[in-house]
Amino acid sequence: MPEPLNPATVALIKATVPALEAHGLAITRRMYERLFENPEIRDLFNQSHHGETGSQPKALAQAVLAYARHIDDLGALGGAVERIAQKHVALNILPEHYPHVADALLAAIRDVLGEAATPEICAAWGEAYWFLAEILIGREAALYRAHAAAPGGWTGWRAFRVESLRDESEAVRSFWLVPADGGSVMPHRPGQYLGFRVALSGGPVLKRNYSISCAPNARAYRISVKRESRPGLPEGLVSNWLHDHAGPGTVLEVAAPAGEFVLEGEGPVVLASGGVGLTPLLSMAETLAAGNPDRPVLWAHGTQSRGSHAFAAEMRVLAERTPGLTLATFYEDLAVDAPLGPDAHRGRITAGWLVEAAPAGATFYLCGPKPFLATLTHGLAARGVPAERIRYEFFGPADELAAPELEAA
Repeated sequence: MPEPLNPATVALIKATVPALEAHGLAITRRMYERLFENPEIRDLFNQSHHGETGSQPKALAQAVLAYARHIDDLGALGGAVERIAQKHVALNILPEHYPHVADALLAAIRDVLGEAATPEICAAWGEAYWFLAEILIGREAALYRAHAAAPGGWTGWRAFRVESLRDESEAVRSFWLVPADGGSVMPHRPGQYLGFRVALSGGPVLKRNYSISCAPNARAYRISVKRESRPGLPEGLVSNWLHDHAGPGTVLEVAAPAGEFVLEGEGPVVLASGGVGLTPLLSMAETLAAGNPDRPVLWAHGTQSRGSHAFAAEMRVLAERTPGLTLATFYEDLAVDAPLGPDAHRGRITAGWLVEAAPAGATFYLCGPKPFLATLTHGLAARGVPAERIRYEFFGPADELAAPELEAA
């Protein structure tokens, strides 16, 4: 743990909050422009979150602002540091990457704020950045050591071979991955993801995370990937490449399992998923079914139509052999005259429905698009569900991340 920040530094950081409220997005955009001048650093980032959607600069602007507001009470920022460290480990972020971010952030502050960025303010932000960086570097080192020591574990990029694949819906395809070296794999914690490094033909090296969609085992991992081809949105470069080019025998570079959105505790559980967000929850459901089939579990899944419902048959079979598991599927585009099965509903999952249907005292695990998560997390909280019983995972940059960091997801 680094030495506490100097009180004068804390005061200066808090004094910059109004400037960050007004100019934070301009600062983070400029920071990324400077970072991406270095191709090796640029390749650490998911470019669809920058030039194509612009979501990552917005997320980081909110993160920097949150860090400044809570610089004297970092405990209020919850598990953000752990979330960041887990992402970094999945993408093999190393200590030598941190100085690049520090230089780009401080230069961007000077570029945007001009004379207002006094030497004292820049020095304070440099001290604050490295205070957080040292915490992250220490936690990431501990995670790397744990991965190296675990049975079947590894650090860095390990070659995996696509053993088989299967279409789960109109847009989702599963890939079973086994180590190319013939060894075992580190059993993941249900809910975790894998990091991938993919070199597209004629393009840069890209890094992505995909949730593990099977129960932990020592032999293989399964990922289930959605083809992204929605009008008006950028196509998923790696996701679509996997659909178009990755078949049995294809070798992929993979990092060890990571992520803090994991199944914990012994009490009742509610799983709520939207679209392809069901993948980490499927790992949880399979684990619950194998370890304690009588444990009360409600799984509510929302999807557009029956054609888009991935793993529909697998979920039904899982429920049939698991006494404690209850399924509910919400179809947004189901025709009015279409027949409904016993566990099918029209429309979207609501927080009110979840609270009414949930087993008493349940912990809620939510995964899906940001609007889905925002509606349910806020709705559950408004209905009295304690924050410690609401856990969630989303795909994409984290808008509420609590500190400036080398965000590479």
